[in-house]
Amino acid sequence: MSTPLDPRIEEITARIEQRSKPSRDAYLQRMQRTMDQNPPRRRLSCGNMAHAFAACGQHEKQLIADGEMPNLGIVTAYNDMLSAHQPYKDYPDQIKATASRLGATAQVAGGVPAMCDGVTQGQAGMELSLFSRDVIALATCVSLTHNMFDANLFLGICDKIVPGMMMGALEFGHLPTLFVPSGPMPSGITNKEKAAQRQAYAEGKIGDKELLAVESASYHSPGTCTFYGTANSNQVLMELMGVQLPGSSFVQPGTPLRKALTDHAVERAIACSQQGGNYRPLYEVLTEKSLVNAVAALLATGGSTNHAMHLIAMARSAGIVLELEDIDEISDSIPLLARVYPNGQADVNQFEELGGLPFVVHELRNAGLLNEEVVNIAGEGLDQYCCKPHLDGENQLVWHPVTGDTLDTSVLRSADAAFAPTGGLKLLKGNLGKAIIKVSAVEENHRVIEAPAMVFESQDELKAAFEAGEMDKDLVAVVRFQGPGSNGMPELHKMTPFLGVLQDKGFKVALVTDGRMSGASGKVPAAIHLSPEALQGGYIARIRDGDTILVDAETGRLELMVNGEELAAREPATKPEEDINLGRPAFDLFRKMVNQPEVGAVTLNPLSYDR
Repeated sequence: MSTPLDPRIEEITARIEQRSKPSRDAYLQRMQRTMDQNPPRRRLSCGNMAHAFAACGQHEKQLIADGEMPNLGIVTAYNDMLSAHQPYKDYPDQIKATASRLGATAQVAGGVPAMCDGVTQGQAGMELSLFSRDVIALATCVSLTHNMFDANLFLGICDKIVPGMMMGALEFGHLPTLFVPSGPMPSGITNKEKAAQRQAYAEGKIGDKELLAVESASYHSPGTCTFYGTANSNQVLMELMGVQLPGSSFVQPGTPLRKALTDHAVERAIACSQQGGNYRPLYEVLTEKSLVNAVAALLATGGSTNHAMHLIAMARSAGIVLELEDIDEISDSIPLLARVYPNGQADVNQFEELGGLPFVVHELRNAGLLNEEVVNIAGEGLDQYCCKPHLDGENQLVWHPVTGDTLDTSVLRSADAAFAPTGGLKLLKGNLGKAIIKVSAVEENHRVIEAPAMVFESQDELKAAFEAGEMDKDLVAVVRFQGPGSNGMPELHKMTPFLGVLQDKGFKVALVTDGRMSGASGKVPAAIHLSPEALQGGYIARIRDGDTILVDAETGRLELMVNGEELAAREPATKPEEDINLGRPAFDLFRKMVNQPEVGAVTLNPLSYDR
């Protein structure tokens, strides 16, 4: 690729590298020292080894003991309630069979929990969702701590699961790491129709039975949900970080191509191991450059706002200090190339059919917006990540460059004809602190809202006010005590249909919250992840009904229009009492330990976290 790197991306990358140097150097030294002092299996005693392969067949035992071929570790997030993870049931047997055919071995190292935000949305269980990421990171570490594995395969795809697995994998960054996706379910009812029916339900025009039929027609089979939320955004990040096979993200479950890609992931794991002759540990793959590439691809496609936290948390687990300002500046440098719901009407299957992520990578490279000096599980550089996998006439896996011949410019566009000159995320700053806003789905005439505040302490309070007709006016809905230290920072999509109805009636509407909205953030401007949160002294706790608030996604301002002296003198609101159940008391320690969203909302204390 001959296009020079854009000076803005070059400067941002260099700044991250310079800022991260002390912590990154310390991380790399720790990984190299780990490999020197604790190489897989070589320090295990006979008793250790006997325990580790006691359940294996005699041939497998001999291979593992000889150590001439790699033993692959499988960390799985399988359960059959998550549609995206249900296909993983059969992956371990397939991986083991493929490894055996290639003369290697594989074992399930362990399992990690996997909850579904779609099931817990608007429910008490959602308050454990963000913290589940850190539990998954810890469970990943436990899975790998037996030190039996020469390379690791991760079976996870959904919201907190992939970031948590990556955070845990980075503690074992001296080993090769591959993520193996399962793919999206076939398309069901259109997302536009689903959103319209949800609003109809909010207005009382349809009932539970009708809405359940609509939802069931949308979420209807194994595979990820087909909108471009956090789960599918995860896949984009893993490819650009270099730990997932090129073009493998959005191939549907149960297809011959999906099976072939899983087999090939095993081949690459073997090849990247020390025994495979092309040792490629995770610490060489996930670097400042590949991280910037991942951010760029996320923003070019209008990805999930959850990753404003997850990216920072994953980066710091690798000793890289990524900041919200970096993400904001990358967003200002990256054109928006995709319109996938909620940023458009297409779903990820249509996105894939039209060229998908390989086309996006091709266009970003042509525009000089990706770092080329990266390595990945497929090789070096980004050439193969501009190709789509296919099965040839002999059922062999091959990759072909994308051409753009089938391009539908309502869904995908080239960099020189982008939907917008900047990416889908904006950092907001002002006297309330820092927040982010996803603008890619917000019409330009709704991106600057100045209106009186209407303050709520929960989603249910807002719902009650809407149903009582109290919200038919211009307003900025303030929903506070939703931060990680308060109640675990749940997603707040329960409010989305109500706010959407108000906007459709012609009112100027925005949301300000220390909670989350995630990858499904839609047409209503929402200043989210507000730091500091209400419980930690944030001025969101001092807002009163009727205060004027400015949410300006054009200039990046978030201002409470109240005199500074008056604001400082106000008594902050206190956190309301909660009916704590469904396991939430067990996470009290997490709420006490967690840091702010702008530094990852993390409870763990890896090498480079600032506490």
